[in-house]
Amino acid sequence: MKRFFLAAAFCAAALPAMAQAPAQPPLRCAVDGTFAPHAFPSLQGGVQGFQIDLFREVARRLGREIVIDSASFSGLIPALNAGRYDFLCAPTTVTPERAASLLFTEGYLFTELQFGIRRGTPPIRSDEDLRGRTISVNKGTPYEAWVNNNRERLNLTLLAFDTQPDAVQAVIQGRAYANLSGNTVVRYSASRTPQYIADYVLPGTRFHWGTPFRQDSGAMRNVIENVLTCMKRDGTVARLSERWFGDRPGPDSAEVTEFPGFGPPGLPGFDPTPQNPSCS
Repeated sequence: MKRFFLAAAFCAAALPAMAQAPAQPPLRCAVDGTFAPHAFPSLQGGVQGFQIDLFREVARRLGREIVIDSASFSGLIPALNAGRYDFLCAPTTVTPERAASLLFTEGYLFTELQFGIRRGTPPIRSDEDLRGRTISVNKGTPYEAWVNNNRERLNLTLLAFDTQPDAVQAVIQGRAYANLSGNTVVRYSASRTPQYIADYVLPGTRFHWGTPFRQDSGAMRNVIENVLTCMKRDGTVARLSERWFGDRPGPDSAEVTEFPGFGPPGLPGFDPTPQNPSCS
């Protein structure tokens, strides 16, 4: 596991008041540091990406420091539940199964499940084109769950890896027919790997990417969500999205949409109490 300590700068106007307050411990969170462009190694050391910039800004606005660990995604939720982290900085797909055991913020991004294939492979036009094929995924993700859920129906073979780059390489090397991941990650990999192209998006797989907390962390969930709401209002989330993903978010994107209450509406853990963040 790699750990990166990120100091959060204080606003000058807030320094006198904060000087009187007891020092708070750093926020602790974690990412999969191989999930570009959300979090991936920087040439200067440590990790960079959308998630890093997003949660550094969250910490800065709270006047806190933040420690971000980098580890395999499959181990992040168990580590969160064990108390190692306050929340996860990793983009985490909000599913009903996860929402039953974790608390989530509302989505700050939407994700869809998308396949990447090796250049020269015939395009995938429906999931029937996957029949009898081998699909590579990152372990512990909804992508792995999709393959497992459709394994018998489509006679699929699963290749699960600890990192997304390994799952992409399996496609390039011909060990897997296609790689299934989130659309932002597939598009980013395709933009930097000529042999790999973004292909079929699974219909009906639009999910929130939110921030997970333990179920006993409702107060902290609400605090973080209020900050994210303020960052949506002032355009910060949209600017970070455009920087890292290359496209300006549309008016119906999660980057600019303020959802009612706390948490993804309609799922376990949703709190209908109206948000009323004090944004400055």
